[in-house]
Amino acid sequence: MPPAVEIVPVRSADQMALAYAIRRRVFIEEQGVPAELELDQDDLSALHVLAVADGQSIGCARMMLRPDGAKIGRMAVLADRRGRGVGRAVLLHLLTAARQYGAKRAYLHAQIAVEGFYLKSGFQPVGKVFDEAGIPHRKMILPL
Repeated sequence: MPPAVEIVPVRSADQMALAYAIRRRVFIEEQGVPAELELDQDDLSALHVLAVADGQSIGCARMMLRPDGAKIGRMAVLADRRGRGVGRAVLLHLLTAARQYGAKRAYLHAQIAVEGFYLKSGFQPVGKVFDEAGIPHRKMILPL
């Protein structure tokens, strides 16, 4: 991770708007996810984080605490910042938070195109590939 990247919890409406803007660019504009599917009820109760570098928000993600573990989702990094460890820093931050909250496992729905990213962090695929918002995904889990 570049030393100038900081992972911060979203604590204000302005910060949430920055996270939504990143998600809009990555999921709706780049990947073609329908806008009505991108925002959902989980946004209201999730822990949201931003990756910030040089005063600019460049990535985001969210985590929901559920009875079966911590569900990580909506991980997004702006295209020009990918491949520099930003996503890994966001993921590690959320995994640390999940442990602090007492979660026994983390899980997510990984886009097949980036499944290798999660494998490198110890997540293991579970079950068959499925469609989510028109994109192939697979559930992955990591014991904590």
